[in-house]
Amino acid sequence: MSHALVILESHGDREARGRAGGEAAYAAMLDFAEGLKAQGELVLTTSLGTHQTRVRSGQPVLDGPFAECKELVGGIFLLAPQVTRERALQLAAECPAAAWATVEVRAMAPCFT
Repeated sequence: MSHALVILESHGDREARGRAGGEAAYAAMLDFAEGLKAQGELVLTTSLGTHQTRVRSGQPVLDGPFAECKELVGGIFLLAPQVTRERALQLAAECPAAAWATVEVRAMAPCFT
C-alpha cells in the first residue's frame, strides 16, 4: 500500500514567511525530495498554490453549506509502494515542513474503504 505525505499549512503562513523565507523553505523541501528519490522512496512530489476554486455538481462553489477550510494543502509527497506506514511516519517527522506545518500521513486506498 502506498502512502502520501500531505503538507497542511495555515492560511497566511506563506505570506508571513516572506519571499526569502519561502525560498529557503522551498529549497529545504527540494533537498528532502531529492533524498527520498535517491533512496527509491519517492514516486512524485508537487507543491500547490494558495488559490483554489471548488466545483460541485459541475459548478464553481463560491459559497455554500461547507465550512471554510482552516488550512490549505501546500504540497504532496507520493511515496513508493514499498514504504511502510512506520517509515512514512518517520519521514513525516523528518520532513522540513514539520517545522512550520502539519505533515499528514495518508494511505492510498480505494474511495469505498
